[in-house]
Amino acid sequence: MADNSTVLDGALDTINATLNSTAPSSSGSAWETLRDLDFLLLEAKLVFSALGIIYVGSHAALRRPPSAAPAPSRKKLGKKGEHDDDDEEEEEEDEEPFAHQGLELSDAIMFPLMAGIILMGLYYLIQWLNDPSIISKILRWYMSTMSILSMLTLYSHGIDLVMSFVFPRYWRGRDGSLRKVDQKERVVRPCDDVGNSVEGEPASRSPLPSFVSVLAPSERTRRAAWDLRGVFTQEWLFRLYVHGMGEEKAKIRFSHMIALVASLGTAVVYSSTTSPFLSNVLGYGLCYGSFLMLSPTDLLIATLVLSGLFVYDIVMVFYTPYMVTVATTLDVPIKLTFQAAARRSILGLGDIVLPGILMAWALRLDLWLHYRRKIKYEATELKIIEKDAVSGAIVTRSETKHKEVKARYINAQGAWADRFWVRGCMLFGAKQLPAEVAASRFPKTYFHATVVGYSLGMAATLAMLLVFKRGQPALLYLVPGVLGSLYLTALARGEMKLVWGYTEDGSIDTKDVVVDLDSEGNAVKRLGKLKDGVVDTTKDEQKDKPEDKDKDGEKKSKDASKEVKRPDSKDGEGKKRKRGHKVFYISLETPPVAED
Repeated sequence: MADNSTVLDGALDTINATLNSTAPSSSGSAWETLRDLDFLLLEAKLVFSALGIIYVGSHAALRRPPSAAPAPSRKKLGKKGEHDDDDEEEEEEDEEPFAHQGLELSDAIMFPLMAGIILMGLYYLIQWLNDPSIISKILRWYMSTMSILSMLTLYSHGIDLVMSFVFPRYWRGRDGSLRKVDQKERVVRPCDDVGNSVEGEPASRSPLPSFVSVLAPSERTRRAAWDLRGVFTQEWLFRLYVHGMGEEKAKIRFSHMIALVASLGTAVVYSSTTSPFLSNVLGYGLCYGSFLMLSPTDLLIATLVLSGLFVYDIVMVFYTPYMVTVATTLDVPIKLTFQAAARRSILGLGDIVLPGILMAWALRLDLWLHYRRKIKYEATELKIIEKDAVSGAIVTRSETKHKEVKARYINAQGAWADRFWVRGCMLFGAKQLPAEVAASRFPKTYFHATVVGYSLGMAATLAMLLVFKRGQPALLYLVPGVLGSLYLTALARGEMKLVWGYTEDGSIDTKDVVVDLDSEGNAVKRLGKLKDGVVDTTKDEQKDKPEDKDKDGEKKSKDASKEVKRPDSKDGEGKKRKRGHKVFYISLETPPVAED
């Protein structure tokens, strides 16, 4: 049997190609290859690994959509004091709808341009040095270092997912009744299908769900299980302050500490051994981190960026030697590599990240549409200030209008384990679920459409590889598959205007908006923002921005005044001295605990 090698590779994170190095010459070789079980398993592993990291990363990148109201801030625990300011800051952070780095229109030009410069630079550097091992070693250390943060996030989320299956928040007992964990009281209380505690029912003491509770038969093992659950569910507040640079805060868990050690070990071991398995792990981490950090912002920018890379990929694969040379010469973690017998299959990270960020955006689009359907409009008596069209004078009138009321956002992440224990592995099939569990169940029409489009694009790539026996640019098939499925779904559902208008730049994240409704109860016109029962239509957003800046300035001045009003100290001569300011500090704080 002839040696057959399939390569889908990427130079850095935007270069993709497919290469068949030793294709059989017989006309029936393609059919014989398809009949080869090793080939089918290898390519199936390739496709499902790409779809798997995209699926997981897209769900991890979910955030509060602009069509949902911010979730209520955590109640201030303990007495008012030093934590008051912290709570205010945390509340503002919780209201941030997106934590992504949005792409811009200029990226449609910059992405192909920078990718081409890097690709050609690597190609001529390989030709000049005539020793690609030096470049590979340098790039391995660089990529290993840069991927530590992404791997830390992937590892920590993976640990949290595993522990959520071991210690879920909800599960069903053997009698089919739903149970809810109370970590503070260390009991498991019976509850109804929506999560409300049922009085009079006996509570259990084991934090382990269903049949897994047999692993903690004694009081001692149950105590140890509760302690372990508390360690993995506890959050700490990490603070880093540098004078002149500001303060950074982050919530960390025990899983982050384990993941930090694991990610550092992975990077060091890979750099020393060049293991293909660890190279794949680094690749998964880079893809996962990209989904969390990058956003195409809106459909127009996504279309232009992917279209630019679509043309770039075709030119570099079909008309230049740069792509194939760099892809097959350097051994760096910019690809996923799978090998079986004499065959090797390689998928460039660009083939995953570039379509994947649009697929993650499509999932957030589905969540936005889900909460948009929940928006209600309540009649409100208000005063409207507007400019008379004839005289130009400012007039005030009273009128009943409708105010937009958004549903509160409930975190849609991390409910897989609860869904599994509540109904996934059982046959009870309750129609209602607790809000924390049901939040992750929303229509994912556009996301599923892009998954189908991506799968068809991968199938077309492999088919063209077998037919033409030469390198194929994967984006040639993936970009039309993903973009085409998204556009066709929007057109078929009559939602093209909504999909085109959805953006993650923050412009549609509004509150207290007054609207006009049509006969069917749909908003047709936004009149303005409601403030103290008054809607002033004479002000535009640009005039409001200086006021926001002034408010920010007032807040900073208040904070500064608090800092100045600290008790002054006195020296030996009785003269007052101003207290010094902080220069640098690192702290790890436990959250405040409510007093009984």
